[in-house]
Amino acid sequence: MIEIVSPREDWPRDFASLKAAILRAVPSLSAIHHIGSTAVAGLVAKDVIDIQVTVDDLAAVDVGAFERAGFLPRPIFTDHCPPGLDLPAEELAKRFFKSAGRPANLHVRERGRFNQRYALLCRDFLRSHPRAAAAYGAVKQQLAARFPADADAYYDIKDPVFDIIMAGAEEWASRVGWSVPSDD
Repeated sequence: MIEIVSPREDWPRDFASLKAAILRAVPSLSAIHHIGSTAVAGLVAKDVIDIQVTVDDLAAVDVGAFERAGFLPRPIFTDHCPPGLDLPAEELAKRFFKSAGRPANLHVRERGRFNQRYALLCRDFLRSHPRAAAAYGAVKQQLAARFPADADAYYDIKDPVFDIIMAGAEEWASRVGWSVPSDD
């Protein structure tokens, strides 16, 4: 069931708590970021904390360490490729885990890949553009109302809408000299 809720003040604290558990599972040079809608103040979202762990090599990810930290592995897959881009699979590859406790998704991506940068740029763009964030939130609310039990339909529309937002984010990033932040 897809349910969009009002912004919650506890989302940053929930991320910090989850990050503490994740720190025990990641290689020493990994970066951990709060991503997704719960990482944007004032944005409506599903009550699921999204976390990105950046690693140097997906093949070296210790799945057992993440399981011991409370995250259950899901099949390896690739992120969605925005229309008009022809990206090799490794630019979109990730490991994905779901929290066994507080609802959270853990996205493990390789440093310097398209999908690793995309998640952070979208978060930072929405943080700095409240009107774009509000419009994106309205789209998500309407989609959840129309497709509460159909995740495929929800994402089939939400992803391309976000790709439109990201076109503006890319221009903004170039204009302000945005770069991938080191860690949250």
